[in-house]
Amino acid sequence: MTDSLVIIPTYNEKDNIERIIRKVFSLEPAFDVLIVEDNSPDGTGKIVKELMKEFPQRLFIEERSGKQGLGTAYIHGFKWALQRNYQYIFEMDADFSHNPNDLIRLRQAVAQNGADLAIGSRYITGVNVVNWPIERILMSYLASKYVRFITGIKVHDTTAGFICYRRNVLQTINLDQIKFTGYAFQIEMKYSAWKLGFKIVEIPIIFTDRTAGESKMSRGIFKEAALGVIKLRFKKILPSKPKE
Repeated sequence: MTDSLVIIPTYNEKDNIERIIRKVFSLEPAFDVLIVEDNSPDGTGKIVKELMKEFPQRLFIEERSGKQGLGTAYIHGFKWALQRNYQYIFEMDADFSHNPNDLIRLRQAVAQNGADLAIGSRYITGVNVVNWPIERILMSYLASKYVRFITGIKVHDTTAGFICYRRNVLQTINLDQIKFTGYAFQIEMKYSAWKLGFKIVEIPIIFTDRTAGESKMSRGIFKEAALGVIKLRFKKILPSKPKE
């Protein structure tokens, strides 16, 4: 067991899952991996279970009954990590849109440079996105601008899903009060951390759209984010009560 856990939610990722796991395990310092698997009909879970024989005590799987949303997958993973002694807990996609090599820089920002939350940011140094159509780039970029305007949060890439959390951040945020699932989930987590006074930094990355498998993006996710941000602006953010 290492001090760092990478949480990867999966649904129909058989074309990517073995490669992404092997790539993460090739890195130094070492990272453990938790797959939160939503009963993929393509056999993603079976591939992970076979790999667990090769990587005992480093690769783990939590299986759920079906698609329940990205946000609930990460909340499930966060709670799993907090039951163990992980100090640095990561969100990452399975499809190589996030370069696993950047895990090292995100960890360094938190473990060595004093951040509480490090975001792999597409927009901190311009627009660093590869293989997205211009309409999607504009929608994502303007969504983050909109979030900054409505909430006042000083983050350029509020919908980013490539993140390193210091353990204390996830212990302090009341995870049971996080209600959104798609883009709005990512916004809600960052907003909660910001309102609770944690130090957030953005690390520039190059985001490359998937080349294998199918995107899970939908218009409903953007609609949830647009409406959810207004609700967030008026939500009272309280820390989780410490367990006795």
